[in-house]
Amino acid sequence: MLGHRTLTLEDYVSILKRRGWMILIPVIILPIIAFAATFLVAPQYLSQTLVIIEGQKVPDNYVKPVISSDLDSRLASMKEQILSRSSIQPIIERYNLYSGKSMSMDDRIDLARRSIEIKPIASEIAHSSGLPGFFVSFKAGDAHTAQLVCGDITSLFLGENLRSREASAQGTTDFLKSQLADAKRNLDEHDAKLANFQRQYIGRLPGEEQPNVNMLTSLNTQLDAATQALSRMEQDKAYEEAMLAQQSQSFQSSSTAGLSQPGTRQTRELELQSLLSQEADLTSHYTADYPDVIAVKRKVADLRREIARTPTVTGAQVSVAFPNRNDSMAVQQLRAQIHSAEIGIQAKRKDQAQIQSQIGMYQSRIQSSPLVEQEYKELTRDYQTAQTFYDDLLTKMNQSKMATDLEKRQQGEQFRVMDEPNLPDAPFSPKRSVFVMGGLVGGLALGLLTVGLFEYSDTSLRNERDVWAFTKLPTLGVIAFSDVISDVAPQGRFALLRRSFSRRLSKPSATPVGG
Repeated sequence: MLGHRTLTLEDYVSILKRRGWMILIPVIILPIIAFAATFLVAPQYLSQTLVIIEGQKVPDNYVKPVISSDLDSRLASMKEQILSRSSIQPIIERYNLYSGKSMSMDDRIDLARRSIEIKPIASEIAHSSGLPGFFVSFKAGDAHTAQLVCGDITSLFLGENLRSREASAQGTTDFLKSQLADAKRNLDEHDAKLANFQRQYIGRLPGEEQPNVNMLTSLNTQLDAATQALSRMEQDKAYEEAMLAQQSQSFQSSSTAGLSQPGTRQTRELELQSLLSQEADLTSHYTADYPDVIAVKRKVADLRREIARTPTVTGAQVSVAFPNRNDSMAVQQLRAQIHSAEIGIQAKRKDQAQIQSQIGMYQSRIQSSPLVEQEYKELTRDYQTAQTFYDDLLTKMNQSKMATDLEKRQQGEQFRVMDEPNLPDAPFSPKRSVFVMGGLVGGLALGLLTVGLFEYSDTSLRNERDVWAFTKLPTLGVIAFSDVISDVAPQGRFALLRRSFSRRLSKPSATPVGG
């Protein structure tokens, strides 16, 4: 009564005793059929090689590798390149793969790709980075062909790794070289701008403020000394002219006029000396734009013009302009001293003018230093940035050159064949043990399914639980097994049971129910 009531362990044992042959037959037949089918499947031979990945032979502290991409990604990229049509088709044509099948070249290429397997080896060392190596395998119908094709594919991996690393290193070097040339041009431009700026503002550059202040202080001291010396020289000259006027005898007739004129001139010259001393004192403390300095300079200029317009009719001047052979020795000495004093005064005034010009120049430098310093900082900042960028690129390019040379000499990371492609002794597939095991499992499943279907469709009543599940009526009694009933046909047997049940049900309801 499978499917009509819950089965117990006794039910399962009973079913197994009745229908065990339905399970045993497919369990025996299907493995035999599967084993026989292995002789009908074309054998496949698997050739495999081991490629290990050797690190760079030169320590990274000396030559840093320029290829920083992950090995897994590079291996995947190389796999796609090697499995491309341009790489697979020559191998198919060289060994005439899958020629016995009526397939197009595209189908043959797809079949070859499925026959190639790249299996990375996971590192067993804890905290290790990268892959220690990978397996390359190829399946073919002939053992020798599988070995040769596996060797060719491995050679493609080795060559592609060398080409890709060398091309990557060379590309990095070329890129850095072009960037370095641009950085050098940029650095030269900033260098030229900085040099022109230094030539244009020489003496006003940052760091020269204190020397300019010291020089300005020294020039002011020199100007004071020159002004005082000029004042003394003019006083000496005025005294000598007065002495000459007193001793000159050639202009006695005009003594009255001559005495009034020199006195006026001497007074103005003394006033000029006082103004010059005042100007030197103010200049040492203030700039040329200070109002008092401008006023004093204006007075000095006006007084000098008045002195220049004063008629030179004094006795000393006439004597100097027109020397007389009858003059005494003292008069001649005075004239010589006056002439020498005039020359010294002119030289001292020239020195004074030069010092004042230098003072104005240094004052202008000090005043313009903040603006020059700001512009100079901008230029030097751009120059330092360009210089740092250039030095960094130069270092990287030198490292890239060494890495490129290392790759060309095959001293960098390399793929090395640890085990050559093997010549398989036995076919990789079909595996007879797998086929037999599959047949065994399939036969068992088929037998169980057959038994289940038969039991589900079987309506025989074999025990009290079957009666209760079929009629939902309690059992009043159990009829013992009889040989007579066993000889009756199944239809008659079922009718007999029905009549027996009818008689039991027709008894009075007071009759106790049997368990």
